[in-house]
Amino acid sequence: MTEQSVSIRSICVYCGSRPGRDPSHMAAGRALGKEIAEYGLRLVYGGGTKGIMGAVASGVLSGGGQVTGIIPEFLIDMEATRHSLGQLNELIVTPDMHARKHTMFERSDAFVALPGGIGTLEEIVEIMTWAQLGRHEKPMVFANVNGFWDPMMELMRHMTEEGFLHTAHRVQPLVVDEISGIIPAIMAQAAQLAADRDGEDEVISKM
Repeated sequence: MTEQSVSIRSICVYCGSRPGRDPSHMAAGRALGKEIAEYGLRLVYGGGTKGIMGAVASGVLSGGGQVTGIIPEFLIDMEATRHSLGQLNELIVTPDMHARKHTMFERSDAFVALPGGIGTLEEIVEIMTWAQLGRHEKPMVFANVNGFWDPMMELMRHMTEEGFLHTAHRVQPLVVDEISGIIPAIMAQAAQLAADRDGEDEVISKM
């Protein structure tokens, strides 16, 4: 599962399958989708066509972008409609949640967490766990729409202060308040990772 590439071609978006109570969350989903399309990137997401998930996919498709939906068979009628799934550019149906998450990881060069519930939290935390274990260096972003992720950031600070994020340097997700700043932040971090790696290779070559 180790992944060293930092070239950004696709972005995985984790988010709620429901719209939430704040209309700005749905608007943020659509806006991010349009941004992904404008940058010529592919959206990789959980395949849902409802809630914020549907808003992101709709934003990409309306902008002429490419969408890969990855969904377990048992969730199709809960998080999507079969008709709507037919509008995606690519649909991958997995046997279970584990296969879904691993496929999303393999297909993605960066990860963004929009507002969502327990499932959204679990997905982005797992990606951070893999980063902490040194399994990847892909950019990770919390789209902090109206401060939605502030409590999570406070929890991470608390964990660090209590000595539990012993490899905190590997778990440094970007926190971006404005949707328009998400992809530039991802590109900047990817470029920095590439530069750091080139520098390391140059030092090693002189040893």
